[in-house]
Amino acid sequence: MNVYKKYCPCVYAAECDEKHSKGDEIIVTTQYGKENHCIVWNKVAERGGKYYYSITRVDGYNIQERARQKAERYESWAKTADSKSCERCTAATDALKDIPFGQPILVDHYSAKAHRRAIEKSDNNMRKSIELMHKAEAHANKAEYWKSMEGKIDLSMPESIDYFANKLEQTKKIHAGLKDGTIPREYGMQLQYAKKAVNEAQKNYDIAVKLWGNV
Repeated sequence: MNVYKKYCPCVYAAECDEKHSKGDEIIVTTQYGKENHCIVWNKVAERGGKYYYSITRVDGYNIQERARQKAERYESWAKTADSKSCERCTAATDALKDIPFGQPILVDHYSAKAHRRAIEKSDNNMRKSIELMHKAEAHANKAEYWKSMEGKIDLSMPESIDYFANKLEQTKKIHAGLKDGTIPREYGMQLQYAKKAVNEAQKNYDIAVKLWGNV
């Protein structure tokens, strides 16, 4: 059986009992027993009689698609919560519609009990309306976050080769400019941080090539 195994941050490889070739379609099982049809890219490791391959889903599902689906889900939940909040607000108003505005409870009158019930009902509905309003806002904020992730590229995607190649080129230019003075240094450790950024970009590019390149 082929299962998912974490290879590096953001990337899960397929741990296989048998060897596979680039382009093979295999079924990889999650820890919850769900089976995904995947395409084999590169062998990234071999140990303990197991073979590890970089893979992508046949159906195209990736981090960007996950973000899109989550954004849609939170948007739907936000709309539902907002609609229910409005319904509760209307119910809170309707509960008091037969009571003149500002009229106090007539303690010794037969209407006192109904008046108290109406106030309690209105209060409960208004509290629930506010609760649902906050829930709608929270869902909307999460929807915005996942929308911002729809264009994210990380090492789990073949596109990461070009992305990190460009990132590496940019960081090298910045480091070189800070080193030769064509880019003014704004603080003491800026050159060291620029070099660190180059190293990080180089590391990610090398991993991307190993995962997705023609190796």
